[in-house]
Amino acid sequence: MSLFQKLTDPEFIKKNLTALSYQGKEQWYRLSHPDMPDPVFIIGCSRAGTTVTFETIRSSPDLISFPYEIPQFWHSLVGPWDKQWASEAVKKDDAQAEHRSQAFAHFYARLGQGLMLDKSCINVMRIAYLHALFPNARFIYLQRDGRDNISSLMEGWKQRGRFDLKQYLGQLPETVAINNGEFDDWCFFLPPDWRNYNHASLEEACAYQWITANRMALEAKPEIANNQWIQIRYEDIFESPVEMFENVFDKLDLPFGDALKNRCATLNKRPTSIVNGPPKKEKWKTQNPEAINRILPIIEPMMKTLGYNL
Repeated sequence: MSLFQKLTDPEFIKKNLTALSYQGKEQWYRLSHPDMPDPVFIIGCSRAGTTVTFETIRSSPDLISFPYEIPQFWHSLVGPWDKQWASEAVKKDDAQAEHRSQAFAHFYARLGQGLMLDKSCINVMRIAYLHALFPNARFIYLQRDGRDNISSLMEGWKQRGRFDLKQYLGQLPETVAINNGEFDDWCFFLPPDWRNYNHASLEEACAYQWITANRMALEAKPEIANNQWIQIRYEDIFESPVEMFENVFDKLDLPFGDALKNRCATLNKRPTSIVNGPPKKEKWKTQNPEAINRILPIIEPMMKTLGYNL
């Protein structure tokens, strides 16, 4: 395509006009500072039910949100390349006032004014950082039985290319040969000390991700006020979904109307955007039973901490 053809291409023109519009709105935010409440963050290990939780809560008309995760934006504030590729985790000390302004300008320009709901899996490793930027933010922490969660992570890893980190981070600076070289990239998120697992089995790498995500969430919890921390269990999607989400909305000070009640009542039959078929308990018994049994001693301490019995 010639330069003239590119400059006159409707898609090229539309893309650049959209970018200019966003820049203008961001500048307007920085000049006018319209009121934006601190966000609500859904956090938890990937495949812990964060997507079905996000999709349920974002159906409220009282929230604004992107219909997808935004790791690229959070990386633009602090990325793993800024931390010598230690991980995608970010600490409280990395928080800068400009990051708060950049975040609100980004949200305002693309979504308008309102209460922002975000679900980006890397943020389970950035809670203290986010709390420093947004002292009044609420955190909805989702936990899941490690056996099912790790099995689901394994299934996600097997969907080659779908959750690989190359699409967000580019080529990692170390050779990855997980499961005897079957996997040459990490999936979902890059945890601290990831290099120590570059030659591990798939179940060991996924177990480490599950343990690390939950450990980092629980370590951050004491720094956050009780009324800003909402802890829920994936298993309650099957056992008491209406009551669970009604409690969440009550703690968020948001209405929980009939439409939301009806949606929650059918959650155990509703497929999510990243899982084929409806959610189901104890999938690990039919998907990866031998692998999960091998890592039970590794996950037992965190299982007990979260209140699950092996």
